[in-house]
Amino acid sequence: MLRILGTLFLLLSLTAYSLGQSAGPQPVTSQSGGDFSQNPNAAKVPEGVILVKGAVASASDAVTPLPEGGGITGNAYDNPYFHLSYPVAPDWMEKFKGPPPSDSGHYVLAQFRPSETFKGAAKGTILVSAQDMFFTPATAGNAMELVQYSKDRLSPEYKVERQPTEVKIANHAFARFDYIAPAAGLHWYVLATEIRCHMVEFIFTSRDVKLLDNLIQGMDKMKLPDEANVISGTGGGLSPVCIKDYATGENVIQQVDPVLTDHRFNPMPVRIIIDKTGKVKHIHLISAFPEQAKSISDALLQWKFKPYLRNGQPVEVETGIMFGMGQSQQGPPAKSTAKTAVSN
Repeated sequence: MLRILGTLFLLLSLTAYSLGQSAGPQPVTSQSGGDFSQNPNAAKVPEGVILVKGAVASASDAVTPLPEGGGITGNAYDNPYFHLSYPVAPDWMEKFKGPPPSDSGHYVLAQFRPSETFKGAAKGTILVSAQDMFFTPATAGNAMELVQYSKDRLSPEYKVERQPTEVKIANHAFARFDYIAPAAGLHWYVLATEIRCHMVEFIFTSRDVKLLDNLIQGMDKMKLPDEANVISGTGGGLSPVCIKDYATGENVIQQVDPVLTDHRFNPMPVRIIIDKTGKVKHIHLISAFPEQAKSISDALLQWKFKPYLRNGQPVEVETGIMFGMGQSQQGPPAKSTAKTAVSN
């Protein structure tokens, strides 16, 4: 996972470079493409956005917060889904938005780098990411175990500087893990906690250890939900209770399978919120093509669950379901087999 994040930094840098080196307008080859003057129905790509073609995230409504829905408000990164507010120093900036979430529920929430006014001895980067614990392929049951899993699979060219250790940040438990690439003199300081059954991770990278220490000290100004904890961030309070495997067995009173008529066989992870009466209140397609998303949403809105009780009172529940796994690639299209996500 850590190597993937490092690769992401490189890809973002290379993409930014290639965009900046584009040489002049390109010839128009078709009235339905090319420059926007020849295609009045085309939508211009927002500045600073990198597009990744393929399956994307979508939701059943535009009101309920999503993990990928955070952004800069004033001098802070605010994420309503995680009830998280992370102050960003005035001499740091966010240049690029991250790619869509992966089909294993990994999100690049934000990435910051020093602005032109930065006067430090060495620059660095700040990456804020999240991993949905319902869909992670790693063998981990909480944020501490997931950090340990990454440490155990660290490539030989890196050296561990600090073993995964529980620390207090903003009065909440975090897992901290430090490592270095000796050949480059580049340090990574990783801090992670669990919120709403996601590992929320801050990765600080620089050659300047003093800068990294200052960035970690600045995390004490963060605002986090009460549930945030390195081993048990399972919702409740401001958020629904998140429960793995809730969409199974006697919890499901009525189930309708989506009919997928295309021949794509990509995993389609879905998070749903079930209201106090057992009806599906919200659907978040983490990664799916538009036609798949519609079919799955239409089916899930017909599901009915046994209400979940906490302290004798019904409460909202959030859980995950994986569609599309295990389908045969032979023969005519058939109804998909739905299975609850497993985060072994």
